[in-house]
Amino acid sequence: VCLMAHPLIDCFTVYGTQLLWPLPMQPLMWSSLFIIDPLFALPWVLACAIAWYARDRPLGRRALVAGIALGVGYVGWSLVAKSIVDREADRVLATMGLADAPRFSVPMPFNTLLWRVVAMTPGGYVEGFRSLAVDRGAMTFRGHTSNVQALAEAREVPAVQRLTWFNHGFMRVQVTNGELVLTDLRMGSEPGYVFRFAVARHDHRQAKDQRGAKWHSIPPRQLDMPREVGPMWDATWRRVWHAPGDAPAR
Repeated sequence: VCLMAHPLIDCFTVYGTQLLWPLPMQPLMWSSLFIIDPLFALPWVLACAIAWYARDRPLGRRALVAGIALGVGYVGWSLVAKSIVDREADRVLATMGLADAPRFSVPMPFNTLLWRVVAMTPGGYVEGFRSLAVDRGAMTFRGHTSNVQALAEAREVPAVQRLTWFNHGFMRVQVTNGELVLTDLRMGSEPGYVFRFAVARHDHRQAKDQRGAKWHSIPPRQLDMPREVGPMWDATWRRVWHAPGDAPAR
């Protein structure tokens, strides 16, 4: 049970894990918990601390049972919250012509009250937020562009194939200083994301009459994306309790 608990919990995050490795399957990502959630971790920590203090007394056993019950109950709540958000997002995205668009929902950092939904579009993706504490109207989505043409041209680059497999295609594509930059949309929000990689370089020597661009693999390089935790948490906390106002979906 202890051995399997960790990978099972990883499956509840947006990055997931290859639970059925070595079968060649994409990581299972149920994305109902943020990677770090104090409300999920606290019951287990307190239970272990009390059990260590109580040792063989009944108090220690009761603390462990209570910690497990609270932790598992919180996971159950996260699944209920996710289903509520997904149902509203599906309804709004259908009105936008994106009923069949690939999408994911994930809680914002350190909580399960504020959720983020991303759906892929032919020219990029849309992003919307939902607070279960205050939002009552329809979700609003904001569109963002991605260089889908460059992605198609570089589809044979091994790093592009590998990252597409890993992130299920949820990424933004940009060309910066002649380099192809792939951003994982699952960790962060506009305009800052945690994981960005330069994976290919454009061949400027290609003849102009050739169709498409020519991309050459380069050693994948992670790009810095500074993001201060304090302001991010302040913005998240404010959005949990304050609705931006109802507006029609865009």
